[in-house]
Amino acid sequence: MIMKRRYSLPLLFLLLLQFSACRYSLRGISIPENVNTFYVSNFDNVADNVVPTLSLQFTQLLRDKIRNESRLNPDDTDPDIEFRGQITNFTVSSVAPQPGETSALNRLEIKIFVEFISNKDESENWKQPFSFFNDFPSDQDILEVQEELINIISAQLVEDVFNRAFTNW
Repeated sequence: MIMKRRYSLPLLFLLLLQFSACRYSLRGISIPENVNTFYVSNFDNVADNVVPTLSLQFTQLLRDKIRNESRLNPDDTDPDIEFRGQITNFTVSSVAPQPGETSALNRLEIKIFVEFISNKDESENWKQPFSFFNDFPSDQDILEVQEELINIISAQLVEDVFNRAFTNW
């Protein structure tokens, strides 16, 4: 019995080590070895009718995503890579028209513009717009569902930016 425990602990450790090492290879993250730090500047709100807290919320989500899912460390003085951006559009529109000049669904769409700057290799720099939307029933007031929709849309936008930056998507 003691012999089995002696071998099972190292075996368990090796299995855990192997699975933790697969985390990044399964995601396909590609970060050059000389890149170790990042900085995400606060996204500016240039959209009409935008929720005032959206800029800070989106910025923090992107920072957290990079910090938690990459090996990069935050550095606001001399980062290897930088993210700058703006929230360019925040609109609610009608979709799925019905007879009688009504709509079955409304759509919240958020558009952002992101600039990726590599201070190690300028050929890696890029600028790109991103957008995502989510529909909700027209009988619901936007204020009732706004927070949930913003969370869903922001999470997808952060995922898209992360993928563009680190998986050559």
